[in-house]
Amino acid sequence: MPGDQALVATALSFRGTPYRNGGSDPRGFDCSGFTQWVFAQYGVALPREVEEQFKVGEKIKQGDLKQGDLVFFHTESRGASHVGIFIADDQFVHAPSSRGVVRVEYVSSSYWSRRFVGGRRVLLDREQEPGVAAARPRPFPPPSAADAANERSGVRGVKAAD
Repeated sequence: MPGDQALVATALSFRGTPYRNGGSDPRGFDCSGFTQWVFAQYGVALPREVEEQFKVGEKIKQGDLKQGDLVFFHTESRGASHVGIFIADDQFVHAPSSRGVVRVEYVSSSYWSRRFVGGRRVLLDREQEPGVAAARPRPFPPPSAADAANERSGVRGVKAAD
């Protein structure tokens, strides 16, 4: 499934990106912003909230997970409250708030296995092959020097006056 491999490669390319509450772009992601942004690069519009993403696609049991499936966990309350993207070999990539960066972890780890609530398979357009312009991730401009300075100082969302 070439589309799934490309999607996972895109997700993995953001390892180390900082966690940002409410973040939904490569300057910083929260968990559902991360999955929404990655899938959008392949023409799939996911809802913004974890609970809504948990309703999309086909239900998948933990033992049937495949590359590119969404994996859901309860971290704050019962039901789905955290989401990531399954890679393969029991691993998933996600944007957790604890240690602050997009990273890879094991679904079967003691922390995540107790919190697993399900997987969902959201089908990509299987007709798109790697290298087709429509299937390539859209580039995102790197943060400007001003953005980087604001990030270091804790200033966010400051706009110049018109």
